[in-house]
Amino acid sequence: MSKAAAAMWQKEAEERDASDPLKEFRADFYLPNTGIYLDGNSLGLISRRAEKSLSDAVDAWRRLAVQGWEEGEPSWFYLAETLGEMLTALVGGNPGDLVVAGSTTVNLHQLLATFYRPKGQRRLIVADPLNFPSDLYALKSQLALHGQDESALRLVMPDEHGWIREEDVLKALGPEVALLLLPAVVFSSGQLLDMERITKSARSQGIAVGWDLSHSAGVVPHRLHEVDPDFAVFCTYKYLNGGPGAPAALYLSPRHRDRLPALWGWFGGDKERQFEMSPAFRPARGAGAFQIGSPHILSMAPLKGSLALLAEAGIDRVRAKSLALTGFVMALTDALLADQGVLVLTPREPKRRGGHVALRHPRAAELVPLLRRAGVVGDFRPPDIIRLCPSPLSTRFSDVLDAVLQLRAALTASSS
Repeated sequence: MSKAAAAMWQKEAEERDASDPLKEFRADFYLPNTGIYLDGNSLGLISRRAEKSLSDAVDAWRRLAVQGWEEGEPSWFYLAETLGEMLTALVGGNPGDLVVAGSTTVNLHQLLATFYRPKGQRRLIVADPLNFPSDLYALKSQLALHGQDESALRLVMPDEHGWIREEDVLKALGPEVALLLLPAVVFSSGQLLDMERITKSARSQGIAVGWDLSHSAGVVPHRLHEVDPDFAVFCTYKYLNGGPGAPAALYLSPRHRDRLPALWGWFGGDKERQFEMSPAFRPARGAGAFQIGSPHILSMAPLKGSLALLAEAGIDRVRAKSLALTGFVMALTDALLADQGVLVLTPREPKRRGGHVALRHPRAAELVPLLRRAGVVGDFRPPDIIRLCPSPLSTRFSDVLDAVLQLRAALTASSS
C-alpha cells in the first residue's frame, strides 16, 4: 500500500472519529490492555455504569442483607421485571412482555416446552444449521422428549455464500410444521434476516414462531410488538454489555399473556401471592410467569447500568454508527485485503447485516492468533471465518483502520 493511500484512509478515519455523535461514550468503558477490541459480539466490555450498578448491589447486600429483596434500589424482588421493562427501548414490547431470567438455553427450553406441541402431521420444527449450536441442542432435546427423532427437524440449508435465503425458509413452511426457530442475525456470517416477513408468513399458517436475538439485541433495533412472534430469547453479555455469563432475557407476545408455562417455578408465580407459599401454582401474567428459579441479583446488577447507558445513547444512533463502522470494515477490506484473498462474507446491504463483519480466508484459523499477538482481538469461526465486531459505543474508526492494517501485515508477512 502506498503512503498516499495510507494517508487517505487515516484522514478519513480521523474525520469520522471527530464527527462521531457517540464519541463521548467511549470514556464510559474500560478498554482492555490487549489493544484493539473487536470481539463485542462474544463479550461486551464493562462500562463504569455497569461497574457502579454491581457495586451498588454488593453494597445493598452488605447493608440490607435479606431486606434487599424489598428495599434494594431497585427492589431485588422485582429486578427481573424492571430490567425487562428497560429492554423494551431496545427490542420493543411493552411492560410485562420481557423479563431477565435464566440463560438463553434454559429460556429456550422453557419456551419450546410450552409452544412445541406436535399433533398429527404437524410435528416438524424448522430451523437452520448455522444457528448457534446450543439452540440446535435444545431443539433436538425437545424433539426427543416428545418421542420424535431428528427427521422432525427440517433445516434450511445455506446458499453458496453461507447465507440463509428467506425464500428457502418460506418454502420449508407448511401444514406439517409446528414451530419455527431462527436467529435474527446469523452468528457466523452476520446476516440479518427479515423477521417481519418470515414471522407473518409462518403465523398465517398456524406455526409458532420464535427468534433468537442474541447476536442483534443492543445493536439492531427490534420492534417485537410489531413483528409479533410468539416468543424470543437472547443473551445479555454481548452488545448489552451485561458481563460474562450474565442472565438472559425472554420475550412473550401479549397474545400469550395468560398462557401457562410448561415448567413451573416459584418466581414465575403471581408476585402479589408469592409469599402465600401455596402448593398451587398461580402464574404471573406475561413473561414473568416463565421464570423458573430465583433471579441472580449480583449477575443481573451490571445490566441496570448498561441498559441505562444504551438508552442514553439511543438504539437508532447506535445502529447508525454500527452500520458506518461495519461499512468501513468492508471498504477497507476491498481496498487493502482483497488482493490477499480476503472476502467479505457479510451481506453488504445495510438492512441485511447485523453488527459484525465476517471475513473469509482459508488461513483464518492461523490469522486470528497472529492478530491477537499484534493487539487486535477478533475471533475465529470454523472453517475459515474471521469475525470483527466494532462496538458502536467504544470503537473508533481509527481502531478499525489499525485492525485492518494489522491483518494486512499478518497476511503479507506470512506469504513472503
